[in-house]
Parts: sequence; C-alpha cells; structure tokens
Amino acid sequence: MSSANNNLNNKLPEWAPDNAGSEFASHVMSGVNDSHDGMEFKANLNNNLKIKRRQLELDDYISGVLNCDRTILSRAITLVESNAPAHFDLAQQVIAGVLSHTGKAVRVGITGVPGAGKSTFIEALGSYLCDKGHKVAVLAVDPSSSVTKGSILGDKTRMEKLSRNKNAFIRPSPSGGTLGGLTRKSRETMLLCEAAGYDVILIETVGVGQSEVTVRDMVDFFMLLVITGAGDDLQGMKKGVMELADAIVVNKADGNNLMKAKATRVDYDRILHYLRPATEGWASHAYTCSSVTGDGIAEIWDVILEFMNNVKASGMYEERRRRQILSWVHSMIQDHLMRSFYENPNVKAKMPEIEERAASGELAATQAAVELINLYK
Repeated sequence: MSSANNNLNNKLPEWAPDNAGSEFASHVMSGVNDSHDGMEFKANLNNNLKIKRRQLELDDYISGVLNCDRTILSRAITLVESNAPAHFDLAQQVIAGVLSHTGKAVRVGITGVPGAGKSTFIEALGSYLCDKGHKVAVLAVDPSSSVTKGSILGDKTRMEKLSRNKNAFIRPSPSGGTLGGLTRKSRETMLLCEAAGYDVILIETVGVGQSEVTVRDMVDFFMLLVITGAGDDLQGMKKGVMELADAIVVNKADGNNLMKAKATRVDYDRILHYLRPATEGWASHAYTCSSVTGDGIAEIWDVILEFMNNVKASGMYEERRRRQILSWVHSMIQDHLMRSFYENPNVKAKMPEIEERAASGELAATQAAVELINLYK
C-alpha cells in the first residue's frame, strides 16, 4: 500500500485495493482483547448462553414461573403450546405444580370486528392498569394462514408502549387454524401467567367465526368492542355475539366521530335492554371510549370491578369458574381422543389408502370414517 494510506493499514482488510482511501466501506473492527475486562465480558456472555441453552427440568419451570422469570415463563408457555407428544407430560406436570397459585386474576375477554381497534384499546387499558400498580398479561391470538399455517404475530409491534412496561407481559400466539383463531392451549397459558403473579389477564380474539363462545367460556368478564361510522353497525353485528357480552364498548369516540359514537352507544344500549343478560344478575350496558385520548378507559375498568364485586356477592363467580373447569375437562378429553386416534398405528397405516378410496368415489365418506374408527377400536 502507498505511504499515504499507511494510517489505514490497521483498519482496512488485507484484500483492500492499494489505493483505497477513507471512502472504502469495509473496515476491520477491533475485537475484545484478552485483558481482564475483555475476558470477564466473554465469560459472562458464555455463561448467559449456557443458561439459555440448557435443558430446563420440572423444578426449573415451576420455580421460574412462580418467581416471574419472564424468560422461563415464555419457555413454559412454549412447552404447553407444543403439539409434540414428548412435551405433553412435562407441560402437564408444570401446570400441576403451579395450579395452587392460579385463579386469583381478573380474566377479561375482548372481541370485536376487524378494525375495531382491539389491540390499541388493550394497550390503552393495559397501560392504565400498569400505572395503577397492576400486573397485566395480554394473550393475543393471531390468525394463522390456512394455506401456509404462518402467522404475523404483530401484537407486540402494535402494542409498542405496553410491551416496554415492566409490569406487562404480552404473548402473541399463532392460532394454528383453530376455531375462530383461539389457540388450543390458551387456558394453560392463562394459568401460567396467573401463577407468575399477573393479576389481570386480557385475552384478545381475532373476532371471527365462533371463537367468542370459546373465550366466553374462559373469562369472567366478556367485552365486545365496536366502532361507528363504518356502515350499518347494528345489522352487521350478530345477535348471538351481543348476548354473550357483559359490556359493549364503542371505540374511537374522539374528534369528529365523538357525536356518532355517543349515538351508537344509545342504539346498543336500547338493544341490550331487550336481550337476555349474559351474566345472571348483571345488566349489560354500552359505553364509549377513545384508545387514543384515553377518555372512558378508567370508567370501563370501574365497570369491570363493579361486575366482579356483583358476581362474587351473588355466588355467580364461583359457579361460572366451576362450569369453566368442567368445560375445560371435556375439551381436554376431546383433544386427547383426537390425538390418540391419529397417532394409532393401525389408523396411520390404513388412513392413506382409505382416504384415497373416499376421494376417488370408491368409498362413501361415512363408510370411510366407520372403517377408520373400527381400526382404532
């Protein structure tokens, strides 16, 4: 290299041109030296990597969850979400180990049509609760593609402020194409978050299909989020979904939309007056809020607290939780039977042949199902 560039010799790679000057984009960065500080840094880094890589045992999972170790909590949730048979037994042991520490959180289900602002509303409500000293876990279920089975998992991006709050834990989970987008393991995830000390659990659904019924069967308070100014809201909303709601919240009640939102709230209140209450002894009403300005957020939390006091005093709280546990048992039985059926060696051996005969029209669909079931017996 020329003498003019001698001062760059320690910065440019060996393959750099002789006439390369400061405009040359590639430079060699100085690394960590073998000084005491550098060696300590590398040792700490290696130790952290070993901790992350090491296989966790049952006691590690239980103690980590109970101590609200967010890394271990995330790994425990991944374990219970896994469909691998090898993970099932360990996951159930983890659940059993923390079960006595669950059941004390306020469970709130939030659904609504796409575009209603569910994620923005949850961030506003969650931030408000964290500021009041609560620990909030958000279970946000993203829709999976029915073709690729992939999911965007964008809720942490949409809830940027809340995701940075040390008192909040956001767990976006792919739905895997399950009914309405509700992941099969949401109940176990909820229990793990409760055991970790999160006292408010917010469960967001994708708001399509019949997932609302499933969520209603998991939570204490069920909320329907709607908007105005997007067509005929009342005609577009299913009566069945409204009958499940303990409250209807008209979101985006701000700016030029404020008066329309108030009018929509009156319309929904009128309809709720003629519907059967979603919870015995509780009169559902409609409310307005703005997730942007924060107006109405505190009022909605007050409504939830009033609801919880009401159902606990009437005995509905214990009765609903009891029914939910039994529903969970039946759901787990169905999951077990389904998994057992498809993993049966006789069924696995004959299924491709029977499916081909049914697809070609040689065998009726009903008869194909009967043959497969007989193989399982």
